[in-house]
Amino acid sequence: MAKLFGNLNLVLGVGIALAILIMLAFAPYSPVNLNSVFRWLHVFFGILWIGLLYYLNFVQVPLMPSIPAEQKGAVTGHIAPKVLFYFRYAALFTVITGLVVAWASGYLVQALSFAGVGAVALIGVGMWMALVMAFNVWFIIWPAQKKILGIVEASAEEKAAAAPRALIASRLNTLLSIPMIYCMVSANLG
Repeated sequence: MAKLFGNLNLVLGVGIALAILIMLAFAPYSPVNLNSVFRWLHVFFGILWIGLLYYLNFVQVPLMPSIPAEQKGAVTGHIAPKVLFYFRYAALFTVITGLVVAWASGYLVQALSFAGVGAVALIGVGMWMALVMAFNVWFIIWPAQKKILGIVEASAEEKAAAAPRALIASRLNTLLSIPMIYCMVSANLG
């Protein structure tokens, strides 16, 4: 057991295999198709993305000022770069899988153009919030964090200017995540 649970890649592989077995076992009751597989992936990546967003905003960022200076390097040099890797790729894959679900369900254009009504309009609002959030991740937060963490060269002034930009974009994402989640779960499009 220790070998299984001590290896994250093995745990993920077993989890995926178990999910596939469940999909196949229940296929007569819940068809396995492009839409159902991408919905599952969309939920997985969405949980990873928003979970890391909340970790950063509720735990890491608020605690950084109280961490002793000699220990900050462990966070900024090791933890934060790994968190930000999973954070930005979870955002990317959440958006891609969500767009595939909307396309496979036949409402992509209606939702993005607000041409739909009711649930399609609601999901469109959620989709646009997610797109703004993903833009923030890739084009505001990540470039700023690369400077802050020393991944790219930056002067002290550039690092100081990058910190509030990253914080505002991250807090905007936290703000948008709350109504975005409501839109996604309440639209309930099959």
